Amino acid sequence: MDDGFTDFVTVRSAWLRKIAYLLCGDWHRADDLVQSAITRLYTNWHRAGRADNVDGYARRTLVNTFLAEQRTSWWRRVDLQGADHDPPGPAADVELALDLRAALERLPARQRATVVLRYFCDLPVAETARALGCSEGTVKSQTAKAVETLRELLREPIRIPEGRA
Repeated sequence: MDDGFTDFVTVRSAWLRKIAYLLCGDWHRADDLVQSAITRLYTNWHRAGRADNVDGYARRTLVNTFLAEQRTSWWRRVDLQGADHDPPGPAADVELALDLRAALERLPARQRATVVLRYFCDLPVAETARALGCSEGTVKSQTAKAVETLRELLREPIRIPEGRA
């Protein structure tokens, strides 16, 4: 059953982890999201392995896992924000990167997923709509709302509480 599955996960797990981090804003939670998505991917590998775009299938599985988790209450009861975050990668302006991360965390889950798919994964509107299981118009409106919210949040530096940076 796992013809190609192990190779795929070995090669693409770091990429999935980056996407998961952008979705949830916490490296430890990102690891959990990736693990859950990989488990779902494994159980459907007979279908996923034959897909024209396995990366797209895996990305959609990850985003759906994230959105499903947002609808449940377990993540609200568990304080993952106090956990140590991995330091940000090299950036010309670390404070801006921290502000952007904090602003992304303030977006609703669906808007955050839209922004990550459109701008980090560089997906066109149609592919983003397929990944989220919604219309292209919804992607456009969610993206516009998210970008406007990010603009408002980033006008002034966002202060991150001590211990969350």
